[in-house]
Amino acid sequence: MSAFQGAVVPELESPTGQVALDSAFYVAHLRIESDCYKEIVKAGALIRVKAPRQMGKTSLMARILHCGTEQGYQAVLIDFRQADGNVFANLDPFLRWFCANVGRRLKLSNKLADYWDDIFGSKENCTAYFEEYLLPQIKHPLVLGLDELDWIFSHPPIANDFLPLLRSWHERGKNEAIWKKLRLVIVHQDVYTLNANQSPFNVGLPIELPQLNKSQIQDLVGRHGLKWTSKQVEKLMAMVGGHPYLVRMALYRIARREMTLEQLLQIAPTEEGLYSDHLRRHLLNLEENQELLAAMKRVVAENSPVRIDTRQASKLLPMGLVKMKGNDVLPLYELYRQYFCDRLRINP
Repeated sequence: MSAFQGAVVPELESPTGQVALDSAFYVAHLRIESDCYKEIVKAGALIRVKAPRQMGKTSLMARILHCGTEQGYQAVLIDFRQADGNVFANLDPFLRWFCANVGRRLKLSNKLADYWDDIFGSKENCTAYFEEYLLPQIKHPLVLGLDELDWIFSHPPIANDFLPLLRSWHERGKNEAIWKKLRLVIVHQDVYTLNANQSPFNVGLPIELPQLNKSQIQDLVGRHGLKWTSKQVEKLMAMVGGHPYLVRMALYRIARREMTLEQLLQIAPTEEGLYSDHLRRHLLNLEENQELLAAMKRVVAENSPVRIDTRQASKLLPMGLVKMKGNDVLPLYELYRQYFCDRLRINP
């Protein structure tokens, strides 16, 4: 039974976007959060949070940064979606934007002109700006959160230089006092392929956010003021698994009495349902890559696991569309099987 059964039900919150720090609807992964909080107080820490879209990565990052501020650290969040398109023209404007953004959030004057010398190159200039200006100006460690890192993956020339730069800063934090002050929190969905000695994705503390389990969902049901049986929870999970956003969206709409569970399940895998935006985004992403589209078509056409090309599987997995069964794959949720079977005109 939920801890909220019989208690005062909190005011409902829209499940879109980051879950506020004081939200009654945030579902904690206690072991994961404990590991992150222990790690972020270590000199030169690097935490890598990986999960598909809408799984709670940004909400977890917010709590890690908050943990840092409670320790007296400075905390800065950089969201790469906020950069104008011309920032990604090449490495130099990108690193200038990055340095200036961090400085602004630390309330420090922009002194790029004093540290940017073309003879040294953009990466060395960026490193000097942190090493000789930003980090010495602050008394306490800096927790630097990098959200939506995938945004730069579509700009390989930038990614190929920026990601190794992050790796080098982390490595220097093991021995150099000034770099021990920098703690990095990286949030991403995909994995960008780099040389193993350059990638920041094989160092630090790796965190992969799991789905919610039945007990967590039952508790969340109670927080929404609903009194469900175990079978009702199982019915919802049979359609959307333990995906935090999909589960919360269902409970939010049902708690507002906009629909019943039965009505929701009937239209969930259709354009009429409450998941239409979520599903269309996946479909549009697949349509941009015909190989992935063909692979997904094969996966949903069968009622048993399917063997597909490793490269295709490695792309569909971080998108959150499939799961592994040995060396084969199958749709992550029944929601996806039914939706894509219809949209791709498959008769299962």
